[in-house]
Amino acid sequence: MATPDFYSYAWTPPASVDLRDRFVCVRWSDGVELLAFDLWLRENVVGIGIDPATREGLIDPADLGVNGAAGSATAIIGASIGATGAVAVQFATEAHAHLLHPGWLRHVAEGKHRPASWLPAQMVWTAADRWEPPTHDGPAVLATDDAFAAWINDLVSTGFARLRALPDDPDVALALAARIGAVRDTNFGPIWDVKADVTMAGSADTNSTANTNLRLGPHTDLPTRETPPGFQFLHCFRNEAVGGESTMADGAAVVAALKAEHPEQYEALTTLHWVFFNRGPGIDHRWSGPLIDLGQPGAPLTLRAFYPVRGFPDMSPEDMPRAYEAMNCFSAMAGSDRFQISYPFQVGDLVGFDNRRMLHGREPFSADGRRHLRGIYIDHDDVLSATRVVNRAAARAVLDPSIRRSL
Repeated sequence: MATPDFYSYAWTPPASVDLRDRFVCVRWSDGVELLAFDLWLRENVVGIGIDPATREGLIDPADLGVNGAAGSATAIIGASIGATGAVAVQFATEAHAHLLHPGWLRHVAEGKHRPASWLPAQMVWTAADRWEPPTHDGPAVLATDDAFAAWINDLVSTGFARLRALPDDPDVALALAARIGAVRDTNFGPIWDVKADVTMAGSADTNSTANTNLRLGPHTDLPTRETPPGFQFLHCFRNEAVGGESTMADGAAVVAALKAEHPEQYEALTTLHWVFFNRGPGIDHRWSGPLIDLGQPGAPLTLRAFYPVRGFPDMSPEDMPRAYEAMNCFSAMAGSDRFQISYPFQVGDLVGFDNRRMLHGREPFSADGRRHLRGIYIDHDDVLSATRVVNRAAARAVLDPSIRRSL
């Protein structure tokens, strides 16, 4: 039976179906229950509200009988369990009942239609929990579905994950992106280089502090944007320099500790705004927001913590002292041994991380010897979509082992 999407669902006939005013109550034997509104049911009947080819909605809201009056196209006059276990719904103006897949209705009842569904639980960590990134075999992740699924679930859950032994290819990050989704382009280009040139430090030709051999404290990239890139992927293509260890701290753990231990600083960090802007020639991106941007309920945590592009306090003068005190507390905690880990960046490594959650950085390194990283950004939307796809494919294979999984 066709469903309003392209997924397969276990056939789970309900124990009872009854009509309650404008709602159809579907109840299963284990107590799971769904109250389905008449207009919503109408919108999700394949062939009437859902196009069978695209599985997208067909009904303009202006054409819905929103008052549910008797005799309107959306008024339901009967609901029952069909002969095969489907949910049968009879609309007032239809000559026959329409059948809805009971497994699809159950997945809504269980909340598996929500954005957080089919994603691994977030694993918040400190330095006591972890000394190095979760590590996977790079060639296997590029080549096989199972290895890719294991890696991307680690990436989303922990906030970062490393690939090792990748080929000597400057565009290997793009090959990985081909398995995930669209690359987020910025003023640095779709794929960009981090190549230290100490002769350029402080000159008009340098477009980022990253292109020096200086230490970079815990930070997130591009807080100058309304929506900073979701995930960052850095591939170590060449590294002959001494030093330059990478650092990483889980911003979610830092924020939780600030809220519990320093509530006044937490309040300042989540409410007082700063103007972030690019200082490079030929660009002028700007955004005003708090260092800890909680966004809307359900939105990803966004940390705006890159001091090279933090320009102006955007607050009342009397708030500036506590804003600086709070910022000092935040950065000191993020760079402390309690939260921050350090690890070498070897040739063939690629580290992916949640750019809006994780606070990454590096130690200074020697001026002699080449060091060349290649990086890309991919937004949360595409990384999370790819994660749901592999996890739903795995669940589908359990239902029917004969189904060959594909990404």
